[in-house]
Amino acid sequence: MTRDAEATRRRLLRAATEEFAAYGIAGARVDRIAAAAQSNKAQIYHYFGSKDGLFDAVFDAMCRETVNAVPIDPTDLPGYAGRLFDSFEARPWMQRLATWYRLERAGTGTLLPVVVESNAAKIEAVAAAQRDGLLPTRFTAAELLGLVLHLSGFWSSNTPEFDARLDARLGDDTTGRRRQVVTEAVAALLG
Repeated sequence: MTRDAEATRRRLLRAATEEFAAYGIAGARVDRIAAAAQSNKAQIYHYFGSKDGLFDAVFDAMCRETVNAVPIDPTDLPGYAGRLFDSFEARPWMQRLATWYRLERAGTGTLLPVVVESNAAKIEAVAAAQRDGLLPTRFTAAELLGLVLHLSGFWSSNTPEFDARLDARLGDDTTGRRRQVVTEAVAALLG
C-alpha cells in the first residue's frame, strides 16, 4: 500500500483548523491534531516543522481560500462586504482563527505573504477606484478597506449577549437581516 502524502497533509490541515479555532496556538495540542487526522505527531513536524508552522499553514490556506472565493470588486463594495459576510457565515471558524492570529501573533514581526499581498492588491484596487471618481475620498483607500472588512465581520465579533438582544428583534431571518445590515452600512459609508 502506498502512502498519499498530500492526503495526509490535507487531513492534518483539516484537523489543525478545528483544533486551532477551538484552542488557539498556545492551547492547541499536536497529539490531538495527529489523532484527529489519523496520523502521528512526527508527520506534523515533517510537513510543517513546528506547531507554529502548522498554524501558519492553516491560516495561509484559509486566507488563500477567502481571497479566491471572495474577490474584491471596488465598484461594488457593499456587494463585496455581503459576500465576505456570507463567507464568514459558511465558515464560522474563520473569524476564530483570525482572532487567535491577532492575539497570539501580534508583535512577532512575522507577516504572512498571502495576507500582505492580498491587502496591498485590495488597497490599490480601492485607490484606483477613488482616483477614477468611483469611490469617495473622505477616507484613504486603506482606511476605507479596513472599514469594509470590519463591517463584514461585525456580527462574528459581538458577544453572545449583544447578539441575543439583537436577534430577538430581528425575527426569524436573522442571517438575512444581518447581511442586509452589513451591505447597507457599507453603502451608507460610501454616501
